[in-house]
Amino acid sequence: MGQTPRTLQPFLSERHFFGAELRRLRERTNLSQARLGIMIRFSADLVRRVETADRFPSREFVEACDKALMAGGSLIRLLPLLDKNRTSDGRPSTPSPAGALSSALSKRPAETLGLAEMVAHVPFQPGVLDRAALDWLNAAAGLRPPVARRPGLPDQVDEEDLHSAETALAMFRQLDHTHGAGQVHAQVQRYVEGELNRLLANTPTSEAVGRHLYTLAAGFFELCGYQAVDTGAHGLAQRRYLRALRLTEAADDRLYGSYLLAVNIGHLALHCGHPEPARRMALTAVRGSETQATPAVAAALHAVVARTQARLGREDDCLTHLDIAERQLARAKPEDEPAWIGYFDAAYLADEIAHCFHDLGRPQHTQRHLGDALTALSPTHVRRLAIDTALLASSLAAAGRIDEACATAREAVDHAARTTSHRCLQRIVEVQADLEPYRCEPEVREFGEYVRHRLPLAAV
Repeated sequence: MGQTPRTLQPFLSERHFFGAELRRLRERTNLSQARLGIMIRFSADLVRRVETADRFPSREFVEACDKALMAGGSLIRLLPLLDKNRTSDGRPSTPSPAGALSSALSKRPAETLGLAEMVAHVPFQPGVLDRAALDWLNAAAGLRPPVARRPGLPDQVDEEDLHSAETALAMFRQLDHTHGAGQVHAQVQRYVEGELNRLLANTPTSEAVGRHLYTLAAGFFELCGYQAVDTGAHGLAQRRYLRALRLTEAADDRLYGSYLLAVNIGHLALHCGHPEPARRMALTAVRGSETQATPAVAAALHAVVARTQARLGREDDCLTHLDIAERQLARAKPEDEPAWIGYFDAAYLADEIAHCFHDLGRPQHTQRHLGDALTALSPTHVRRLAIDTALLASSLAAAGRIDEACATAREAVDHAARTTSHRCLQRIVEVQADLEPYRCEPEVREFGEYVRHRLPLAAV
């Protein structure tokens, strides 16, 4: 009997992702590994080892497979994803110490800073948001994408192309959750500049494929924006999110647009210290999608409204929107929800509620809801573990439980040290500020030394 094919984990690394794509394309054409090996003049064992992520493929191997499987260049375009692993001699990449890039930049003379560093300092501009929200609210039906008159011609975009791009986006999102933007953003940018721009420049085989393409492109720009936030480039994040919002208009995807306006743009404004513009964005999203919003999406939108009300100190309004969010989420059925809202479950709402109570100065409520959020959080979501654990430490400090606060803060530092995330660093700085009134306590002094040793860029 033949061996059961090894279960691949495309999100584990670029090499696993490539192996999964190769297997999918081979099985689509009903070829065995041995038959494919004969066709491309490589051994069946090499095909097997590449598919199971045990070997890096050579360029010649990839080009031969692409031709034999009639992949239309989709395998060749994945070669850049393998570069980082290949240059490390086949060892899986591991996160560098958090902030290594920032540390290197901080030591360079100001006059040597390049374009990337200049872009990182483009400011967030809340003044442009109201116009963008109004345009979205009043947008007519999306642009009709150009459709190929004769399907099957070269350089056309079909569902197979979109499937490969969706798989890449899912992989990038998982890597981002695990390692933070510092490890992944360059790969995402290369994919957007290469493969995604190629797809957008070509003609879809149908109007449905065109709308799907625009929505998928919005997902990539949403991820780019999220990663810009994670590297501290808030102005760049704003531009990426607004680009994603315009793409949802072209796709006539009102629901995803409302999500971008509230959850991404609203949260960004809140993160940058502008709660009133954030509130307007979230309320516009609620109003503009009320006839289309599914329960889980409605819950996410109202949770953002609640966050803004809490930051503004309006407790009653905050609790009103939290109640709506909880009732809406209780109605949600996963099979009826869009895939991109699948992460928003009871544990994620608990996280949003905890942040609300922290801003309202209610540490006991904060701790209770953070307990629910952290218990259900996947160990692979290291950035979220770091941020929520640090918030728990801050709430313990606010309650005067200094020993517990310092012990919890150490855990947060350990999580943050495994990422390259500006947001994690910022949260560790905030914990130290919350512990500042107790700076003479030995536990607090020891924690400060621990930060300086374990995560020096976050030391204050």
